[in-house]
Amino acid sequence: MPAIRLAMAQAQVDRALCICTTLEEFAQVHELALQYDNFWATVGVHPDNEGVAEPSLDDLLRLGRLARVVAVGESGLDYYRLAGRSVADMAWQRERFRVHIAAARRLAKPLVVHTRSASADTLALLREAGEDGSAGSAGGVFHCFTETAEVARAALDMGFYISFSGILTFKNAQDLRDVASFVPLDRLLIETDSPYLAPVPYRGKTNTPALVPWVAAQLASLRGCPVEDIAAHTSRNFETLFKGVKSAESGLSIC
Repeated sequence: MPAIRLAMAQAQVDRALCICTTLEEFAQVHELALQYDNFWATVGVHPDNEGVAEPSLDDLLRLGRLARVVAVGESGLDYYRLAGRSVADMAWQRERFRVHIAAARRLAKPLVVHTRSASADTLALLREAGEDGSAGSAGGVFHCFTETAEVARAALDMGFYISFSGILTFKNAQDLRDVASFVPLDRLLIETDSPYLAPVPYRGKTNTPALVPWVAAQLASLRGCPVEDIAAHTSRNFETLFKGVKSAESGLSIC
């Protein structure tokens, strides 16, 4: 961790949100947020994780109220690897996501949404719960966005933010770059999805927060603006979405 934090500082990445994907790992994720004053944590169970503790609403409410826990997730739907199952067989994922949405709404904390090959159901469940950007909505972010322009517009219409990872720099990601070009600056976030998806020119290597400036640089190129503008907007958006994460430093913020 000291080496990672030093590299972050050298890259002017001044804070990060540590994402929880199982209840079993929550204590470790939460400890990072308690130990370092520029780290925060989420609580949630990733849709790909099977054979792990299933979160109840009470679990998420109890853990979500702890210090420095600022969001619920990462949770959502993932139909990419069905392993011979049908979409109907994934009802357990949909129920898990419903529990996370309910917790976020009760806690008044944003959702970190994962969706892969399941965007229609993801949007439908959010709408079913009343997530339309109105009073009482939890809101949140569609993280590591890889979906279509239509999905991005729907998420934006519901009040969500869109977060881009190193995929944005990949040669075969022109469609995603087209999406990133129209997302309003006040709804943009950037992230690593560590340890995966390191941006070009580090593709295939272990990703770290120190590499997120490459994502910012790609966004700046797409938008025709200085990278400092992307840094300012995404940092401000980070503070707006995840309450209580302000830093005295000036740099990039990631989720």
